[in-house]
Amino acid sequence: MPRTSVVESPGCPPLRVLTTDVLGLIKVVEVREKLGVPKVVETWGSPNTSQSALMASIDDRKYNPLLAVARRNGLVELFNPLNGDALASVRVVETSSTQPAASGDDSITGLHLFKREKLNQQSRSCTLLACTENRKASLRTIDLSNLSAGSQSTDSPNTWDISGAGKVLCCAVDGDEKFALFGGKGIEVNLWDLENCTKTWAAKSPPRNSLDLFTPTWFTAATFLCKNDHRKFAAGTNNHQVRIYDISAQRRPVISFEFRETAIKAVAAELDGNTVYVGNGTGDLASFDIRTGIY
Repeated sequence: MPRTSVVESPGCPPLRVLTTDVLGLIKVVEVREKLGVPKVVETWGSPNTSQSALMASIDDRKYNPLLAVARRNGLVELFNPLNGDALASVRVVETSSTQPAASGDDSITGLHLFKREKLNQQSRSCTLLACTENRKASLRTIDLSNLSAGSQSTDSPNTWDISGAGKVLCCAVDGDEKFALFGGKGIEVNLWDLENCTKTWAAKSPPRNSLDLFTPTWFTAATFLCKNDHRKFAAGTNNHQVRIYDISAQRRPVISFEFRETAIKAVAAELDGNTVYVGNGTGDLASFDIRTGIY
């Protein structure tokens, strides 16, 4: 009988993931076998707590992909996600001699790197949406062809105030990249038209409970449910609730359910729009069928 063997291609791992940490490092994690153990194969950058990575967004197009990383010092840095080369940086949080951005008083809490195919842009430009804890949002297009490797952009962004009070803690952009959600501590989730930078909808607080107690507004995570429908989305709260909204129906949640006992830290939707994945502050993970609220 003929003998067969499986030859692994070293250039094509089954799974490749980019992660960031509080030291500001970007790590490349790969799994080269179907049931293999994940291994860190590359580390980009030098440890520096003032450049702690807060969040990241990627444009994983086939040619010239881009990775954006928001730092604790108020910068957003752009990298080549294939080799870690630094391409440019842009300042989102302004610094001063009396209140440096690294103090964390106005950290970046939302970041989205737009898909360039949708914007009909070439490989040497990109568009970023960013928001800060102190309710500032900015939308900017960066021309990378005018910047040397690792230099800082001096563009003039389109900026606006998300709210007059509170702290922005979460942000999400719909699949068509035309609308954005914002919410936070003291800020009800609200929807913005990114083409005109105008607010189009804002949620209304749920009514008082049976004990006549009011739950303070404190949103920690948000996601759109459908790729091509900005009207439906899910939001997690600090008091371990998951709320489902349909802006075409009403301003209050159409469904609301609780998950364990700690704050919701992450929510993500399945492609079918019927399943929501939820993670909380103690590391618990679950998937909910939003049609029933059962997990």
